[in-house]
Amino acid sequence: MSRSRLLSAVTAVLVTLGAGLAVVSQSDTASAATVWNEDFNGAAGTGVDTSKWNFDTGGKGFGNQELQYYTNGTSNVAMDGQGHLAITARKGSGGHNDCWNGTCQFTSGRIQTSGKFAQQYGHIESRIQVPKGSGLWPAFWMLGGGNWPNDGEIDIMEVVGRDPNRLFGTLHGPGYSGGSAYGASLVSDTPWHQAFHNYAVDWSPDLIVWTVDGREYFRATPASLSAAKGNVSWVYTHKFFVILNLAVGGNFGQGDPASLPAESKMLVDYVHVSTSGSTPPSAGNALKSRLSGRCIDIPDAKSADGARLQMYDCNGTGAQQWVGNGDGTMRALGKCMDPAGGALTNGTSIQLATCNGNPVQRFTVSNAGDLVNVSANKCVDVKDKNSANGAQLQLWDCNGGSNQKWTRA
Repeated sequence: MSRSRLLSAVTAVLVTLGAGLAVVSQSDTASAATVWNEDFNGAAGTGVDTSKWNFDTGGKGFGNQELQYYTNGTSNVAMDGQGHLAITARKGSGGHNDCWNGTCQFTSGRIQTSGKFAQQYGHIESRIQVPKGSGLWPAFWMLGGGNWPNDGEIDIMEVVGRDPNRLFGTLHGPGYSGGSAYGASLVSDTPWHQAFHNYAVDWSPDLIVWTVDGREYFRATPASLSAAKGNVSWVYTHKFFVILNLAVGGNFGQGDPASLPAESKMLVDYVHVSTSGSTPPSAGNALKSRLSGRCIDIPDAKSADGARLQMYDCNGTGAQQWVGNGDGTMRALGKCMDPAGGALTNGTSIQLATCNGNPVQRFTVSNAGDLVNVSANKCVDVKDKNSANGAQLQLWDCNGGSNQKWTRA
């Protein structure tokens, strides 16, 4: 939920999602151990679990000259009895005359997990249907503490009603906050408010990936942040807590709040947090190339350190059974997939090595079938697009080619 952010000043990469357009994903999405779940399955009218959630209240504008007064209790934040939490923005003061601009024009809700739950790294996802209406500003986001922007902010989802086809994913930190934030937007052919969507980030050391419905549209690393913003700090190395809210107006929401209906609802199906692992998007442990139909193989099933991995006819043996471990490694025959020499450059050979805890041994399979080395932010690539048995593997910039696409078999 960006503070004092003006649209014209945001550093952003624009991605358009058109009908029939396949968006190439390099997502590090991975299902692993569940850390925290909230499924909002209470009876209609019941409130949130206060052992998990706090209310932010008041009409101070929250750094953005927002027009709503945030209340506590169930008047603006309550279950709908259909498996959703409804955060409702209502016209009228609700009896509050102490907003920053006088009598409050709207009431709404904002809940957060500070002091009750925080997470460092992992997959953070919520299934949300944002409301329709110019002037509305729904958000799903995270803060790293109370010293903004130095503690950092991760905006997983923001959609402003005046621009209903555009989704924002953003970072705020010291030297790149508010109107100078670092992020991207994704433009869809249809407004986001027309359906529920799964908004998520996959956050690991030195990498944050934004996805919607499993499709990546932005990724940030310390290097990409520095390239965009100069000598600024990557502050995403500690725990952050979760926030859901529906704001009205404000410096970023803007729009035409006077035209809004009496009630506008943001519906939240769930919030799920899990650790990052390397569980594949489909069944099986073999990694099968979409180029050749062959599998990643340990030559002669010999688990010696330095054995260079190859492509070979899929045969179901242990030499082709790659299992994602909770530390982010891919393992077969008791050893790890490894970039030779710890190098992370294009052309680095992929080999077998003793698992040693080095972050360069982390690999993950994306929903789109990319096998990504997390530290290098590069894909495992069949060298020279060779479809024969014995073809070698290397690291290379992710480009969506069939020689970089994998399925589980």
